[in-house]
This record gives sequence, structure tokens and C-alpha cells, in this order.
Amino acid sequence: MNDTPLFSGSNLGFLLSDATRLLRRRFDQTSRDIDMTSAQMRIIVRLCRNEGISQAALAAMLDLEPMTLCRHIDRMASSGLVVREQDPNDRRARQLFTTEKARELMHPMRQRAEEIFEEAQKGLSETARRQLAEALAVVVNNLSEAEAAERGSETASRRRERSLVRERESA
Repeated sequence: MNDTPLFSGSNLGFLLSDATRLLRRRFDQTSRDIDMTSAQMRIIVRLCRNEGISQAALAAMLDLEPMTLCRHIDRMASSGLVVREQDPNDRRARQLFTTEKARELMHPMRQRAEEIFEEAQKGLSETARRQLAEALAVVVNNLSEAEAAERGSETASRRRERSLVRERESA
């Protein structure tokens, strides 16, 4: 018999991954009548919250390869769901915006998500639901800070390396 508690640290990743997978699958099952793929729906949701974001930043936010996102955006632009506009601060960059057509789809998507979240949290008290959301927010914050610190140290390390190279080249 396995003596490992259900919620031990070694199981946290599996639980989070399984919950995410099952929530996504359930959302896909209940949203078949919305004329978008699940990937496109995730893109629209993030884009609605970040209007004017660059394609590269959106790809990073969604943890997608930039070219994969580009193909999705191409199809979504052709369907009238998103538009690309020139970034006024960087002529090489394009900003992404949702269209009214995409924003109209947000209500049914939110409605389905709320139903699924209710289904997923059935049996949890309001206090337990709040604690779950707060605990997950702490986990996300901790990992985001660690990732940002790592990126910052990598950037500082790269700056030091470039400085050393310039010093050697000028000597």
C-alpha cells in the first residue's frame, strides 16, 4: 500500500496537470458549438485581457512557439476575429487586437467556464474555494518571481559576458 499522502509535494505537479487537462477537456466538450478551436479560444481570452500586445509577448504568455501562434493568428485574422496593427513605437512589431466578433464570443465562453468551474468545485465550501484560489495564486506568484529572477540573472550574466568581450576586443 502506498503511504504517500494525496497532497504531498511530489504529487502537486501531477494534480495540477491533471486538473488543467480535465478542465480543458471538459471545456472543449461543452464548447463544440463555438466556431473556434480550443487553442483559438485560449488566444482570444488572453488577447481580450491584453489588447495591443505583441505577437511575441502573446506567444510567451501562452507558452506557444511564435510560428505556431502566427499560424493561429493568420487563420483568426482571416475569420475576422483579430486584427494586426502597426506598433506606433516599433515599426517592426505588430500589435494584436480582438474584433467585435471575437468579443461577442466571450460571453458564451465565460458562461461555460463558470459552469465547469462550479462542476469542478462541487462539494467545496465557499471558504475552501477561496483558499484554493488563494493558494494557487501564491503558487503562480512564487513560480513567476523565480522565473523572472532567473531571467534577470541570465540577462545580467549576458551583459557581463558582452562587457568582458568588449574589454578583450579593445585591449
